[in-house]
Amino acid sequence: MNAKSLKDTAQTIASYIHRTPILTSRLLNDISGADLYFKCENFQRMGAFKMRGATHAILQLSDEQKSKGVVTHSSGNFAQALSLAAKSLGVKAYIVMPSNAPQVKKDAVADYGGHIIECPPTHKDREETANKIQIEKGATFLHPYNDHNVILGQGTAALELLEDYPDLEYIFSPVGGGGLISGTALAAHFYGKNCKVVGGEPFEVDDAYRALQSGKLEINETTNTSADGLKMPLGDLTFPIIQKYVSEIIRVDEEEIISAMRLIWERMKIIIEPSCAVPLAALLREKEQFQDKKIGIILSGGNVDLSNLPF
Repeated sequence: MNAKSLKDTAQTIASYIHRTPILTSRLLNDISGADLYFKCENFQRMGAFKMRGATHAILQLSDEQKSKGVVTHSSGNFAQALSLAAKSLGVKAYIVMPSNAPQVKKDAVADYGGHIIECPPTHKDREETANKIQIEKGATFLHPYNDHNVILGQGTAALELLEDYPDLEYIFSPVGGGGLISGTALAAHFYGKNCKVVGGEPFEVDDAYRALQSGKLEINETTNTSADGLKMPLGDLTFPIIQKYVSEIIRVDEEEIISAMRLIWERMKIIIEPSCAVPLAALLREKEQFQDKKIGIILSGGNVDLSNLPF
Protein backbone atom coordinates (compact mmCIF):
# COMPACT_ATOMS: atom_id res chain seq x y z
CA MET A 1 0.00 0.00 0.00
CA ASN A 2 1.47 3.31 -1.10
CA ALA A 3 0.50 6.94 -1.71
CA LYS A 4 -0.74 6.21 -5.23
CA SER A 5 -2.92 3.26 -4.15
CA LEU A 6 -4.65 5.46 -1.58
CA LYS A 7 -5.27 8.25 -4.11
CA ASP A 8 -6.47 5.68 -6.68
CA THR A 9 -8.86 4.26 -4.09
CA ALA A 10 -10.35 7.71 -3.46
CA GLN A 11 -10.97 8.18 -7.19
CA THR A 12 -12.41 4.67 -7.57
CA ILE A 13 -15.05 5.06 -4.85
CA ALA A 14 -15.80 8.80 -5.28
CA SER A 15 -19.06 8.37 -7.19
CA TYR A 16 -20.43 5.81 -4.71
CA ILE A 17 -19.86 7.67 -1.42
CA HIS A 18 -20.39 11.12 0.07
CA ARG A 19 -17.46 13.48 0.53
CA THR A 20 -18.51 14.22 4.08
CA PRO A 21 -18.40 17.70 5.63
CA ILE A 22 -15.83 18.93 8.12
CA LEU A 23 -17.36 20.85 11.02
CA THR A 24 -15.81 23.05 13.68
CA SER A 25 -17.02 24.22 17.08
CA ARG A 26 -15.70 27.32 18.85
CA LEU A 27 -16.99 25.96 22.14
CA LEU A 28 -15.20 22.60 21.77
CA ASN A 29 -12.05 24.49 20.77
CA ASP A 30 -12.32 26.46 24.03
CA ILE A 31 -12.93 23.29 26.08
CA SER A 32 -10.01 21.41 24.51
CA GLY A 33 -7.61 24.33 24.07
CA ALA A 34 -6.95 23.20 20.49
CA ASP A 35 -8.28 23.90 16.98
CA LEU A 36 -10.52 20.94 16.12
CA TYR A 37 -11.75 19.83 12.70
CA PHE A 38 -14.39 17.08 12.80
CA LYS A 39 -14.62 14.81 9.72
CA CYS A 40 -18.29 13.84 9.86
CA GLU A 41 -18.54 10.24 8.67
CA ASN A 42 -21.84 10.08 10.59
CA PHE A 43 -23.16 11.80 7.45
CA GLN A 44 -21.74 9.08 5.17
CA ARG A 45 -24.11 6.80 3.25
CA MET A 46 -25.55 4.24 5.73
CA GLY A 47 -24.24 6.45 8.52
CA ALA A 48 -20.61 5.38 8.93
CA PHE A 49 -17.11 5.37 7.38
CA LYS A 50 -17.41 1.65 6.61
CA MET A 51 -19.24 2.44 3.38
CA ARG A 52 -15.85 3.46 1.98
CA GLY A 53 -14.04 0.17 2.61
CA ALA A 54 -17.00 -2.01 1.66
CA THR A 55 -17.43 -0.22 -1.67
CA HIS A 56 -13.74 -0.40 -2.52
CA ALA A 57 -13.50 -4.09 -1.63
CA ILE A 58 -16.42 -5.03 -3.90
CA LEU A 59 -15.11 -2.90 -6.77
CA GLN A 60 -11.82 -4.85 -6.72
CA LEU A 61 -13.58 -8.17 -7.41
CA SER A 62 -13.72 -9.77 -10.84
CA ASP A 63 -17.01 -9.89 -12.77
CA GLU A 64 -17.24 -13.61 -12.01
CA GLN A 65 -16.80 -12.99 -8.27
CA LYS A 66 -19.39 -10.22 -8.33
CA SER A 67 -21.88 -12.51 -10.07
CA LYS A 68 -21.68 -14.97 -7.14
CA GLY A 69 -22.01 -12.34 -4.43
CA VAL A 70 -20.15 -11.44 -1.25
CA VAL A 71 -20.44 -12.65 2.33
CA THR A 72 -19.34 -11.27 5.69
CA HIS A 73 -20.12 -11.78 9.36
CA SER A 74 -21.02 -8.63 11.27
CA SER A 75 -23.66 -7.37 13.64
CA GLY A 76 -22.83 -3.73 13.14
CA ASN A 77 -21.91 -1.06 10.65
CA PHE A 78 -20.01 -3.29 8.21
CA ALA A 79 -23.11 -5.46 7.78
CA GLN A 80 -25.04 -2.37 6.75
CA ALA A 81 -22.19 -0.97 4.65
CA LEU A 82 -21.64 -4.17 2.67
CA SER A 83 -25.40 -4.55 2.10
CA LEU A 84 -25.76 -1.03 0.70
CA ALA A 85 -22.51 -1.10 -1.29
CA ALA A 86 -23.49 -4.43 -2.84
CA LYS A 87 -26.97 -3.15 -3.67
CA SER A 88 -25.47 -0.03 -5.32
CA LEU A 89 -23.22 -2.25 -7.45
CA GLY A 90 -25.81 -4.91 -8.31
CA VAL A 91 -24.12 -7.61 -6.22
CA LYS A 92 -25.81 -10.02 -3.81
CA ALA A 93 -24.68 -9.69 -0.17
CA TYR A 94 -25.01 -12.51 2.39
CA ILE A 95 -24.73 -11.16 5.93
CA VAL A 96 -24.13 -13.59 8.80
CA MET A 97 -25.50 -12.00 11.99
CA PRO A 98 -25.57 -13.39 15.55
CA SER A 99 -29.07 -14.26 16.74
CA ASN A 100 -28.78 -11.72 19.56
CA ALA A 101 -27.94 -8.77 17.28
CA PRO A 102 -30.28 -5.82 17.96
CA GLN A 103 -33.42 -5.91 15.83
CA VAL A 104 -32.75 -2.32 14.73
CA LYS A 105 -29.51 -3.51 13.09
CA LYS A 106 -31.16 -6.51 11.43
CA ASP A 107 -33.86 -4.21 10.07
CA ALA A 108 -31.25 -1.81 8.67
CA VAL A 109 -29.37 -4.63 6.91
CA ALA A 110 -32.61 -5.91 5.41
CA ASP A 111 -33.58 -2.39 4.31
CA TYR A 112 -30.24 -2.08 2.50
CA GLY A 113 -30.88 -5.34 0.63
CA GLY A 114 -28.64 -7.70 2.60
CA HIS A 115 -29.65 -11.37 2.87
CA ILE A 116 -29.43 -12.17 6.60
CA ILE A 117 -28.37 -15.60 7.84
CA GLU A 118 -28.62 -15.89 11.62
CA CYS A 119 -26.23 -18.00 13.70
CA PRO A 120 -25.47 -18.61 17.40
CA PRO A 121 -23.69 -15.60 18.97
CA THR A 122 -20.12 -16.91 19.06
CA HIS A 123 -17.19 -15.93 16.86
CA LYS A 124 -16.68 -19.59 15.91
CA ASP A 125 -20.29 -19.94 14.73
CA ARG A 126 -20.07 -16.72 12.75
CA GLU A 127 -16.95 -17.91 10.92
CA GLU A 128 -18.31 -21.42 10.29
CA THR A 129 -21.60 -20.05 8.90
CA ALA A 130 -19.77 -17.62 6.61
CA ASN A 131 -17.50 -20.45 5.40
CA LYS A 132 -20.55 -22.59 4.63
CA ILE A 133 -22.04 -19.82 2.48
CA GLN A 134 -18.74 -19.38 0.65
CA ILE A 135 -18.78 -23.07 -0.27
CA GLU A 136 -22.49 -23.31 -1.11
CA LYS A 137 -22.90 -20.05 -3.03
CA GLY A 138 -19.37 -19.41 -4.26
CA ALA A 139 -19.56 -15.99 -2.59
CA THR A 140 -16.37 -14.06 -1.82
CA PHE A 141 -15.71 -13.44 1.87
CA LEU A 142 -14.94 -9.82 2.76
CA HIS A 143 -13.54 -9.18 6.22
CA PRO A 144 -14.94 -6.13 8.03
CA TYR A 145 -11.47 -4.65 8.64
CA ASN A 146 -8.59 -7.10 8.16
CA ASP A 147 -8.42 -6.63 4.39
CA HIS A 148 -6.06 -4.42 2.36
CA ASN A 149 -8.82 -3.07 0.10
CA VAL A 150 -11.04 -2.28 3.10
CA ILE A 151 -8.15 -0.50 4.87
CA LEU A 152 -7.44 1.64 1.78
CA GLY A 153 -11.11 2.53 1.53
CA GLN A 154 -11.28 3.61 5.16
CA GLY A 155 -8.14 5.72 4.71
CA THR A 156 -9.89 7.97 2.20
CA ALA A 157 -11.75 9.80 5.01
CA ALA A 158 -8.45 11.09 6.43
CA LEU A 159 -7.16 11.75 2.89
CA GLU A 160 -10.13 14.08 2.28
CA LEU A 161 -9.52 15.73 5.67
CA LEU A 162 -5.89 16.40 4.76
CA GLU A 163 -6.81 17.67 1.30
CA ASP A 164 -8.98 20.33 2.95
CA TYR A 165 -6.65 20.99 5.91
CA PRO A 166 -3.12 19.97 4.87
CA ASP A 167 -1.42 21.50 7.92
CA LEU A 168 -3.09 19.34 10.58
CA GLU A 169 -0.63 18.35 13.31
CA TYR A 170 -2.65 15.40 14.62
CA ILE A 171 -5.56 13.20 13.56
CA PHE A 172 -7.50 11.33 16.24
CA SER A 173 -9.31 8.11 15.33
CA PRO A 174 -11.16 5.43 17.31
CA VAL A 175 -9.55 1.97 17.51
CA GLY A 176 -11.57 -1.24 17.14
CA GLY A 177 -10.38 -3.87 14.68
CA GLY A 178 -8.03 -1.26 13.27
CA GLY A 179 -9.37 -0.72 9.74
CA LEU A 180 -10.09 2.98 10.22
CA ILE A 181 -7.02 3.93 12.23
CA SER A 182 -4.61 1.99 9.99
CA GLY A 183 -6.10 3.64 6.89
CA THR A 184 -5.93 7.00 8.66
CA ALA A 185 -2.30 6.40 9.60
CA LEU A 186 -1.40 5.60 5.97
CA ALA A 187 -3.12 8.78 4.78
CA ALA A 188 -1.27 10.87 7.37
CA HIS A 189 2.05 9.24 6.49
CA PHE A 190 1.71 9.74 2.74
CA TYR A 191 -0.16 13.05 2.61
CA GLY A 192 0.31 14.83 5.95
CA LYS A 193 3.07 17.26 6.87
CA ASN A 194 4.51 15.59 9.96
CA CYS A 195 0.93 14.77 10.96
CA LYS A 196 0.75 12.28 13.84
CA VAL A 197 -2.11 9.83 14.37
CA VAL A 198 -3.48 9.16 17.85
CA GLY A 199 -5.94 6.39 18.68
CA GLY A 200 -8.72 6.48 21.24
CA GLU A 201 -9.67 3.17 22.85
CA PRO A 202 -11.95 2.15 25.75
CA PHE A 203 -10.21 0.71 28.82
CA GLU A 204 -12.69 -2.18 28.61
CA VAL A 205 -11.36 -3.32 25.20
CA ASP A 206 -7.77 -2.07 25.19
CA ASP A 207 -6.10 -4.85 23.17
CA ALA A 208 -4.53 -2.32 20.76
CA TYR A 209 -2.93 -0.35 23.60
CA ARG A 210 -1.56 -3.56 25.10
CA ALA A 211 -0.43 -4.84 21.69
CA LEU A 212 1.72 -1.74 21.21
CA GLN A 213 3.30 -2.43 24.62
CA SER A 214 3.89 -6.15 24.07
CA GLY A 215 4.66 -6.11 20.34
CA LYS A 216 2.16 -8.90 19.63
CA LEU A 217 -1.58 -9.26 19.09
CA GLU A 218 -3.54 -9.31 22.35
CA ILE A 219 -7.05 -10.49 23.18
CA ASN A 220 -9.79 -8.89 25.29
CA GLU A 221 -11.12 -10.92 28.21
CA THR A 222 -14.25 -8.74 28.42
CA THR A 223 -16.05 -6.41 26.03
CA ASN A 224 -18.11 -4.44 28.54
CA THR A 225 -18.25 -1.08 26.78
CA SER A 226 -20.94 1.19 25.37
CA ALA A 227 -18.67 1.65 22.33
CA ASP A 228 -19.98 -1.50 20.65
CA GLY A 229 -18.24 -0.71 17.34
CA LEU A 230 -14.83 -1.07 19.02
CA LYS A 231 -15.19 -4.55 20.56
CA MET A 232 -13.33 -6.47 17.83
CA PRO A 233 -9.60 -7.23 18.31
CA LEU A 234 -6.90 -6.00 15.93
CA GLY A 235 -6.15 -8.07 12.84
CA ASP A 236 -2.81 -9.33 11.56
CA LEU A 237 -2.97 -6.79 8.68
CA THR A 238 -4.05 -3.76 10.72
CA PHE A 239 -1.66 -4.27 13.65
CA PRO A 240 1.66 -3.86 11.74
CA ILE A 241 0.41 -0.61 10.18
CA ILE A 242 -0.60 0.69 13.60
CA GLN A 243 2.76 -0.37 15.04
CA LYS A 244 4.61 1.52 12.33
CA TYR A 245 2.54 4.67 11.87
CA VAL A 246 0.40 5.40 14.97
CA SER A 247 2.17 7.56 17.55
CA GLU A 248 0.11 6.59 20.61
CA ILE A 249 -3.18 5.19 21.87
CA ILE A 250 -5.04 6.92 24.71
CA ARG A 251 -7.48 4.85 26.75
CA VAL A 252 -10.72 6.28 28.14
CA ASP A 253 -13.32 5.08 30.61
CA GLU A 254 -17.06 4.68 30.02
CA GLU A 255 -17.96 7.91 31.79
CA GLU A 256 -15.59 9.86 29.54
CA ILE A 257 -17.04 8.24 26.40
CA ILE A 258 -20.62 9.10 27.36
CA SER A 259 -19.65 12.62 28.41
CA ALA A 260 -17.92 13.26 25.05
CA MET A 261 -20.88 11.81 23.15
CA ARG A 262 -23.27 14.08 25.01
CA LEU A 263 -21.02 17.08 24.39
CA ILE A 264 -21.14 16.53 20.62
CA TRP A 265 -24.92 15.94 20.62
CA GLU A 266 -25.58 19.07 22.69
CA ARG A 267 -22.97 21.47 21.33
CA MET A 268 -22.63 20.43 17.68
CA LYS A 269 -26.28 19.37 17.26
CA ILE A 270 -25.36 16.16 15.44
CA ILE A 271 -26.02 12.49 16.22
CA ILE A 272 -23.02 10.24 16.83
CA GLU A 273 -22.73 6.76 18.32
CA PRO A 274 -20.65 5.97 21.45
CA SER A 275 -17.70 4.53 19.47
CA CYS A 276 -17.54 7.79 17.58
CA ALA A 277 -17.11 9.82 20.80
CA VAL A 278 -13.99 7.94 21.89
CA PRO A 279 -11.42 10.11 20.01
CA LEU A 280 -12.77 13.34 21.52
CA ALA A 281 -12.85 11.67 24.95
CA ALA A 282 -9.18 10.69 24.45
CA LEU A 283 -8.22 14.23 23.47
CA LEU A 284 -10.02 15.76 26.46
CA ARG A 285 -8.41 13.25 28.84
CA GLU A 286 -4.92 14.38 27.80
CA LYS A 287 -5.72 17.90 26.59
CA GLU A 288 -2.66 19.53 28.20
CA GLN A 289 -0.52 17.56 25.74
CA PHE A 290 -2.32 19.04 22.72
CA GLN A 291 -2.75 22.71 23.61
CA ASP A 292 -2.87 25.08 20.61
CA LYS A 293 -2.48 22.20 18.14
CA LYS A 294 -4.44 21.86 14.90
CA ILE A 295 -6.25 18.54 15.21
CA GLY A 296 -8.51 16.51 12.93
CA ILE A 297 -11.00 14.12 14.55
CA ILE A 298 -12.68 11.33 12.59
CA LEU A 299 -16.33 11.11 13.68
CA SER A 300 -16.74 7.50 12.61
CA GLY A 301 -20.51 7.04 12.58
CA GLY A 302 -23.98 7.91 13.79
CA ASN A 303 -25.82 4.59 13.87
CA VAL A 304 -27.07 4.81 17.42
CA ASP A 305 -30.05 2.92 18.84
CA LEU A 306 -32.27 5.81 19.94
CA SER A 307 -34.26 3.51 22.24
CA ASN A 308 -31.09 2.64 24.17
CA LEU A 309 -29.16 5.88 24.70
CA PRO A 310 -26.44 5.89 27.40
CA PHE A 311 -27.65 9.25 28.76
